[in-house]
Amino acid sequence: MNLSSLDLNLLLVLHTVLEEKSVAKAAASLHVTSSAVSNALGRLRGLLGDPLLVRHGRGLVPTRKAIELAPRLRAALEELQGALEGAAAPFVPAQTDRMFALACSDNDQLARVPRIAAAFSARMPRATLRIVSIDQLEATDGLASGQVDAVIAPIEAAGPGLHAAELYRDEAVMVVRRDHPKVGKRLSKQAFNELGHVDIWLSIEGPGVGHRFIEGFLQRNGLRRSVSLIVPGFAAAAMAAATTDLIAGLPRLVAEALAQHLPLRIVELPVAPPPFQMHLLWHERTHADEGARFFRELVLGAMRTNQPFKPR
Repeated sequence: MNLSSLDLNLLLVLHTVLEEKSVAKAAASLHVTSSAVSNALGRLRGLLGDPLLVRHGRGLVPTRKAIELAPRLRAALEELQGALEGAAAPFVPAQTDRMFALACSDNDQLARVPRIAAAFSARMPRATLRIVSIDQLEATDGLASGQVDAVIAPIEAAGPGLHAAELYRDEAVMVVRRDHPKVGKRLSKQAFNELGHVDIWLSIEGPGVGHRFIEGFLQRNGLRRSVSLIVPGFAAAAMAAATTDLIAGLPRLVAEALAQHLPLRIVELPVAPPPFQMHLLWHERTHADEGARFFRELVLGAMRTNQPFKPR
């Protein structure tokens, strides 16, 4: 029998009649009329090709088929009831052992994930935080598929079915090796246009929306990049700039963090760039999930404790 053609309420009726051994008592238990129970039994008899219950004296006795079905029905309904009660159970952060996945670039992995991880382990000590790359997110369509709970990205990356909340603002700076022979305290337009650049493509598909944002700014201000090297992350770009004469553009916060560990200098762009706003994005399918909502609030709280962006 195809379950799609079966009204599952009929099985609940049969289970109740078998337990109560009476149509009237089953009707009272189910808060329906006796005729409704009788009609349901009639439909089941036709579907299963068996009388299921037959009159004996003043009561009903089950057929062999009904006797065989009874324990299976009871187990199935109890399991379903348990699943529904479990699904409705309140989310307890300190007790959950769920895995939560956050997608972000290595910029945020370097500069912000440690703060998120500290808050995560303090509030959900038994849970697991998984960080995935933007490439992994795109390869699996992670937000829509449910494999990723949230992503840190520009609002321009938000598509249909996505929600967004503001996270932080940052701005672009350039990094060069500490003893770069052609870059002084400031980076001139001429040097910017003539020197080789390290470009960053977070996705195998090519430049993303953040890349297009900065390219538009450069073009409007007479700046152009001669790209000599393309890397998949900000740390690789910084390492290349620290060991060659190439220059690289990075968000200020991660540039400041990396300059503490690499022989790098931070220099301003020839024209002050506008700050860019990053958001936390998540899918409609997890919008109402209590655990996912707690995780998003945790990320938002951890990120917003960073020092506010101060324009030059």
